[in-house]
Amino acid sequence: MIVRDITNYIEELAPLAYAEDFDNVGLLVGNYNTKVTGVLVTLDTLEKTVDEAIAKNCNLIVSFHPIIFGGLKKLNGNNYVERVVLKAIKNDIAIYATHTALDNSNNGVSAKMCEVLGLENTKVLIPKKKQIKKLTTYVPNNNADELRNALFEVGAGNIGNYDQCSFNIEGKGSYRGNENSNPTIGQKGTLHFEEETCISVTYENHVEGKILNALHKNHPYEEVAYEIITLDNKNQLVGMGMIGEFSSPMQENEFLKFVKSTFKTGCVRHSELLNKPIQKVAVLGGSGSFAISNAIREKADAYISADFKYHEFYKAEHKILLTDIGHYESEQYTKNLLVDYLTKKFTNFAIILSEENTNPIHYI
Repeated sequence: MIVRDITNYIEELAPLAYAEDFDNVGLLVGNYNTKVTGVLVTLDTLEKTVDEAIAKNCNLIVSFHPIIFGGLKKLNGNNYVERVVLKAIKNDIAIYATHTALDNSNNGVSAKMCEVLGLENTKVLIPKKKQIKKLTTYVPNNNADELRNALFEVGAGNIGNYDQCSFNIEGKGSYRGNENSNPTIGQKGTLHFEEETCISVTYENHVEGKILNALHKNHPYEEVAYEIITLDNKNQLVGMGMIGEFSSPMQENEFLKFVKSTFKTGCVRHSELLNKPIQKVAVLGGSGSFAISNAIREKADAYISADFKYHEFYKAEHKILLTDIGHYESEQYTKNLLVDYLTKKFTNFAIILSEENTNPIHYI
């Protein structure tokens, strides 16, 4: 088994195309063709994480946070990032990061937070735009079913809870090949009219390569006419944060104690109590102050995230209970999520949960 086998499977859960533009995800150190001896799953990759990988004979580290975030101009070991990268290279250890690709996954970081909280009827809090594209192509009527089914098989036509969705219009197409053409139907140099079906299908942008391969492989024409556009539609299954409900409401103090216990945090910072029960809850792993307005708009009773600044607590405006549980604490179950996911696929292979606590913040 090689690194690419592992990362391809991870990208079924969290395609790299889901990541935010500012992020640095994917294989950061190493080679995709390296044979894997074991996988260590961690939230952060530090020197002690690399040491743990060495001790446990793991030459692939799957990390949530990317150790290389900005550009590296030198590798002198003068800071913790450079030292980690140098140690990994010296010991032939690959490092792969998922970060916001997994944040935006429907079964990613926020979904795991909902799971440990026991929230029901969950949905994405901020659906992602520019993730859906539309392919339109033209094919002879006799070949339409075969082509359409081939596109469906590689992920075209999936919309929310539906699949094999398409729009089809029959019409008449025309073409004339020059002296270098080799037309499948008709004669070169002669204007030809063909009864054709116009097929339109949508797809998520991370499967575009598969879509185009299927199009060209199953289309009969020498030159395939098609067009692709990016839609403004939101993808309701991809995006930041989630929102769900408790089966029964909790009083605010009961809720805060439950959150503190569930996420094992030394401190819960929260906005002013509203003296109302908590049932509808929004969550977002990591730094989530940007989504406060979204949580309010969705009429959440409380919002659980991290890294709220002083003045951001005022944004509650007596409409929501803002709950800051800490960055590490909000994402701590992510490595469990990845271990469980990988273990289901690679049953006879060492997938190891890192025992290192990489939280840089301590409480007294």
